[in-house]
Amino acid sequence: MGTDSHTSGSPFTFSPGRIFIYALLVFCALYYLAPLYVMLTTSVKSLDEIRSGNLLDFPLHPSFAAWQKAWSGACTGVRCDGLSPYFWNSVKMAVPAVLISTLIGSVNGYVLAHWKFKFSEIIFTALMVGCFIPFQVVILPMARLLGMAELSNTTMGLVFVHVVYGVAFTTLFFRNYYISVPDELVKAARIDGAGFFRIYRSVILPLSLPIFMVCFIWQFTQIWNDFLFGVVFGGTDAQPVTVALNNLVNTSTGVTEYNVNMAAAIIAALPTLGLYLLAGKYFVRGLTAGAVKG
Repeated sequence: MGTDSHTSGSPFTFSPGRIFIYALLVFCALYYLAPLYVMLTTSVKSLDEIRSGNLLDFPLHPSFAAWQKAWSGACTGVRCDGLSPYFWNSVKMAVPAVLISTLIGSVNGYVLAHWKFKFSEIIFTALMVGCFIPFQVVILPMARLLGMAELSNTTMGLVFVHVVYGVAFTTLFFRNYYISVPDELVKAARIDGAGFFRIYRSVILPLSLPIFMVCFIWQFTQIWNDFLFGVVFGGTDAQPVTVALNNLVNTSTGVTEYNVNMAAAIIAALPTLGLYLLAGKYFVRGLTAGAVKG
């Protein structure tokens, strides 16, 4: 007997409800992509074209001169060397902070999930509370600590700040993920004579790629986009790109160069956008992987 390829269970059937859902999704996608479109088109327009045209008009004579100026020639206060030095400051700050906080959170989560000890639940609760402490609360004690450690106004000081603030989040992510790893695996490794670090290296780490991707993306996004810690703890030579972007937009030279401002904003956002495009599916997969148990 033949079957109808257009039955109600077929994925190609377009019922009114499905059409409405698709239309709503397309509308939401266009709504959220509209600012990016405006930023991209404005960044390749000349000032005359921006003034005479409509915000949504496609550029008639695209030019990347504004991008070049934003990268290496725009004024960010008293300096006029663009975003490039601050961009690399952010790279030098974000990469080690992400790696260190993620590694510490992985070990902490492993301990709290499979090596129960006295007051372990209290420590986990305290770490969870740390996730909800606002940035503003830690500014004064952190400034005092950085001053005592002679790390004020340095890139290493910013790395330290972000590692301390991020460990609570990474520990929470890893603990909730590792709690779904069967205890039998850990117990079997103990019976075979494996110790703490051997079990972590041989049993836990091979299962941890999804949650590592979650923490990499989460931490990198939080650290790269941070403004408050950067403006408070970053010195003249250690300020991240977010602080430079704010200074560039608010530096007045008589004419507001919207194309340069838009190009600078896109440059500052490119690393996080690229990371989500490349690894976004791992982020969702890692978040849902540890949601079954714990």
